[in-house]
Amino acid sequence: MSQSLGRALQILIELGEGPRTLDELAATVGVHKTTVMRLLRTLEEERFAYRDSDHRFHLGSRMFALAGTALEQRGVRGLAAPHLARLNEKTGQTVHLGVYEGGEVVYLDKYDSKHAIRMYSRVGLRMPLHCTAIAKVLLADLPEVQRRQVAEAIEYTPHTANTIAGPRELLAELDRVAAQGHAMDDAEHETFIRCVAAPVRGAAGRVVAAASISVPDVVLDRDQVLGLLPDLLAATRAISADCGYEKERP
Repeated sequence: MSQSLGRALQILIELGEGPRTLDELAATVGVHKTTVMRLLRTLEEERFAYRDSDHRFHLGSRMFALAGTALEQRGVRGLAAPHLARLNEKTGQTVHLGVYEGGEVVYLDKYDSKHAIRMYSRVGLRMPLHCTAIAKVLLADLPEVQRRQVAEAIEYTPHTANTIAGPRELLAELDRVAAQGHAMDDAEHETFIRCVAAPVRGAAGRVVAAASISVPDVVLDRDQVLGLLPDLLAATRAISADCGYEKERP
């Protein structure tokens, strides 16, 4: 660990105990006040700390946001489990839970279908960002600038004839997903699989995960897969409520 990073973390840990003056923080970290002040300025600029009118330092709003996000992400699999199990039992189809982490979308949980045809997907497997329903839901919630950056960085591998071929097409699709509140993989990743996905929201209203139902075309046709959407939305709304999301937001 770098020396500056270690000292910044010491400051944050100390502020977690309560407000502190510059002298108190310098004594805790064991360095001159000018060094601590330089670190505090950086923490203030990034909203990890703030200074009140009495020149005492406190934890900043960015820390609260990170803490909330960490709790939401850590607990979403357990909170979702009973709802997804019931969804799997009711529909008989494959149910997935996925999250966006470190620029990748990965499966966090999976419930296998009740029929003989099984998907090769597994927990921890990365999903293509441009042709899976869960990825579309998660990317659609990103801020516009970040969404565009992700879209422009994707390698648009053509998995099927229906696969989205470039950033302009993907961004248009993400706009539709954000507006309608769900996404579809219309045989875009695998020719014989269709999938619908919907968002799971945390207490702050942001999408913290997405759940999906995947169905082989020999089991249900496109309209029948879309017919499963009300059950999926009921499940994701229930999970969102358990995550602390209280109401639908515009």
